[in-house]
Amino acid sequence: MSKKFEDLVILKTAESIADEVWDVASNWAPFEKDTIGKQLVRAIDSVGANIAESYGRYHYGEKIQFVYYARGSLFESKYWLNRAHTRNLIPEIEVTELIRKINNLAKQLNGFLGHLRHQKRAKNTTLKEPSAFYDYFNQINEDTPPNNK
Repeated sequence: MSKKFEDLVILKTAESIADEVWDVASNWAPFEKDTIGKQLVRAIDSVGANIAESYGRYHYGEKIQFVYYARGSLFESKYWLNRAHTRNLIPEIEVTELIRKINNLAKQLNGFLGHLRHQKRAKNTTLKEPSAFYDYFNQINEDTPPNNK
C-alpha cells in the first residue's frame, strides 16, 4: 500500500455514494431527516471512514477488521435506503440505482479483503522482538538467584 489513501478507488467510490445519499437526505423534512436521514448518512459515511482507518492501521489483522466494519456499515446503509423507500422518501428508481452502486462497492470491499488476506499470508505479519532481546533477559534471569522468602 504505497499510495495515499485518498487515491484508493474503493474510497473514492464510497465517497461518491455517500455524497449522493447526503444530497438526497439533506432535502427531507425535519422529522424524516432526524430519524432515517441521520442514520442513513452516518452509516454510509462510516463505510469510507472505516476504509480510511483500515489504511492507517499497521497490522493486517486490524486492516481486515476495519474493512469488515466498512462492509457492515454498507449493509446497514442498504437497510436504511430500503426503509426510506418504504416510507416514500426515495423513489424506487433512485433507491434501485443507489443499491446497485452499494452492491458494486460490496464486491470491491470483498476484493480488497481478499487482497489484504493474501498479503497477510504472503508476509510474516507476526510482530516479534529480536531474539537477542529475549536472550538478554533470559541471561539476566539465569544470573540472578531466585528470591526465596
